[in-house]
Amino acid sequence: MSAPSSCRHFFFLVAATACWGGGTVLSKQVLDRGVAPLTLLVIELAASCLLLVGLMFLLRVAWVGSRALGKLALLGVLNPGAAYALGLLGLTTISASMSVLLWGSEPVLILLIAILVLRERVAAATLVAVIVALVGVLLVVHRPGAAGDLAGIALTVSAVTACACYTVLTRRLLLDDGSLLVALVQQGAALTCAVVVAGLSALTGVADLRPPADASSWALAVLSGSIYYGFAFWFFVAGLSGVPASTAGAFLPLTPVFGLAAASFVGERLLERQWLGAALVILATVSLTGRHFTTRGDEAQV
Repeated sequence: MSAPSSCRHFFFLVAATACWGGGTVLSKQVLDRGVAPLTLLVIELAASCLLLVGLMFLLRVAWVGSRALGKLALLGVLNPGAAYALGLLGLTTISASMSVLLWGSEPVLILLIAILVLRERVAAATLVAVIVALVGVLLVVHRPGAAGDLAGIALTVSAVTACACYTVLTRRLLLDDGSLLVALVQQGAALTCAVVVAGLSALTGVADLRPPADASSWALAVLSGSIYYGFAFWFFVAGLSGVPASTAGAFLPLTPVFGLAAASFVGERLLERQWLGAALVILATVSLTGRHFTTRGDEAQV
């Protein structure tokens, strides 16, 4: 892989984490307006699918599939479909701080699954970078008093595991299918899953499905879905197509850093330890990227 190609894939991964971080803040703004979580999930995924369909026509991307495309679509049921549904259910019985801390384990799970499933060789430097990044994430997101019951923790861990499996399996199946098409079929499958879950929740009375109360809330929900799901997953699949799953996972700690930056624009003040944590995450990511290009350069000279 050439240096410009590698740089492009790294840019896509960073852009994906930026979308997830910023989209999280937007989603939180919608939830604070009283919109039910499952309702928001359906609205966001619908907005994402419409965005991706529009981009397919605008960029004149061919609607050509492959044998792997159907399997890739099913992975959309896994993530963001089932994973985000499990995460929302988990949040009903654990604190937000506990949830974020559990989600911080995703890069480690991706490393382990990539080694077991893809037989990827993970360099010691990559492992160190992931550990440093996770320490940074803890400094950024940790809140005293994080708590939760066993059921909520189990649901959240299941959601994190589903996301980790999604990354590894999507990397394994990616062949010649375009990233935009893959993102679209996965989002479509996730939307179907979300509609079914929301419908069953409404019929059984498990969850309230309050919709947005005004036009501005609808607009904010659509915007958050376009960023958090549409652009984020498109960028992530594009980046994942050119780097090992373990390397792609090492970029995920950037998500809370971007979320922290976005939150500062809506009035949240940052603590000194949060600045330190953000610096550690960025340092680890830059180190990982630099090592990748150095390794490629050494290979080119052989």
